[in-house]
Amino acid sequence: MSTKKSQINLLNHSEAKVKLFGDYIQKYLNIICNDGYTKSIHIIDLFCGPGIYENGGEGSPVIALKKVKQTFYQFIDKRENKSPKIHCHFNDIDQNRIESLGQHIKEKKLHYNNFGTLNLINKDYTKIVNELPSKFQGFKDSKAFVFIDPFGYKDVKAEHILNLLDCNKKSEVLLWLPIQFMYRFSKNGTPDVLESFNSQLGINKEELKNEWEYISTLKEGFENFIGNDYFVDSFTLKKEENTVFCLFFFSSHIRGYEKMLETKWEIDNEQGRGWKYDSHQSSLFSDLETNKLEDFLIIFLQTDRTNGEIFEFTLRKGFLPKHSTQILKKLQADNRLELTKEDNSKIRKGAFYINYKDFKGDFSKLMIKLK
Repeated sequence: MSTKKSQINLLNHSEAKVKLFGDYIQKYLNIICNDGYTKSIHIIDLFCGPGIYENGGEGSPVIALKKVKQTFYQFIDKRENKSPKIHCHFNDIDQNRIESLGQHIKEKKLHYNNFGTLNLINKDYTKIVNELPSKFQGFKDSKAFVFIDPFGYKDVKAEHILNLLDCNKKSEVLLWLPIQFMYRFSKNGTPDVLESFNSQLGINKEELKNEWEYISTLKEGFENFIGNDYFVDSFTLKKEENTVFCLFFFSSHIRGYEKMLETKWEIDNEQGRGWKYDSHQSSLFSDLETNKLEDFLIIFLQTDRTNGEIFEFTLRKGFLPKHSTQILKKLQADNRLELTKEDNSKIRKGAFYINYKDFKGDFSKLMIKLK
């Protein structure tokens, strides 16, 4: 079997994928290491690759280890037994890639035992992904982040994601899918394994018009499959017109989900949706509808909504609290809002309390409705 180019070189779209992964991991570690109760963090990469590719590109395990090292010396090393250990688990079915990764880690001095444990694993994906949920169930003061970056899609199933999330509700998953291949096969001679995947997520291939609709339908399918206790979002990477990849992020915690959205919007500050290979191209989403959050909110505010409800609604639509606040200020300036404070105190203009702190501590501080 020939080796794919993407398995020996880190290509441009993969570099963007790894950047998103690294930026989020940094935010994730910063939050968890300062939450005051987590004693251990597990970073698990199920298709880790060799770490350093032939063209010098740094893969996900090297990026993860650099973030762990940075976090340790920034936060953990300055304290005494008050911060979690960060355990890294890197798996690949190819023994040569695992050995190469181990050598890179040693040569670059990327890991020390005082960070946490380092486990280099050589197992088939289907075996290890089915083992993890039972291990997660044994977690007490631990959290896990799982990265699934397969060389294809045939082994990935929706229930893998749900099982990883559902076992203790302390896990997050980042899944990479080759959308253009999956879409093409969905439309033409669908393989049985993809037919099963689409069917599980309620996808009717006859209704799909393009890759972007497929991504949207996949997101909705995942949301329906894993349920309202979890959060799902996607980040699109477009290399060429019909070469599209997508990262799907799954979280059991709204705070982690918000941080991933922040990372997305930092990379794509116009749409918060994706990355494109050629920065001189027209907008990645120029052929799609533009920002629809205002339309979503106008419908949502037909009935009374609390500040907490609006916070969650905004995130589930893929936007940040600041976006909703901006729209609410505009509606308020146009005298289109009815506002009622829970304690009947004076309402400060422009204050809507759409943030995580009030979501957790004062969910119903303000009632908002469209006139």
